[in-house]
Amino acid sequence: MHADDQVGDGVSAELAAFLRDAGDGRLVKIAPSVCGGCDGRVFLVLVDDVEGGAERECTGCGSRAFIADSAEFWEDADPGAAGCPCGSEAFEAAVAFSLADDGSVRWVTVGLRCRRDGVVGVYADWKIDYSPTDHLLSMF
Repeated sequence: MHADDQVGDGVSAELAAFLRDAGDGRLVKIAPSVCGGCDGRVFLVLVDDVEGGAERECTGCGSRAFIADSAEFWEDADPGAAGCPCGSEAFEAAVAFSLADDGSVRWVTVGLRCRRDGVVGVYADWKIDYSPTDHLLSMF
């Protein structure tokens, strides 16, 4: 955990703590996923855990959105539905952006918290090896 980590409003304490630990000692900005269509916070999530990438679908209105730069690579992805060991596929989602010393995004980590039993986990993460990266900080 980094002393200057930033956690957005609405991220559960359990998920925030889990994502902070995934930051590898770098400064981390953690943002909650919120549906742009209905402000919903429960999602079904497709993840490509090989190359990295995620797409979320709001359980409230069905709106879909890619997380970070996932859309750029989705055509070649082989995504699967995220699922909790309890059998649920409905999650609170948050994104941790691990930052380099210059403030650029170096890693994107998608954390999910099961709405049925509260289990948290990292379901996808990927390295960002280009710049500028400021646009990514609004794509969660």
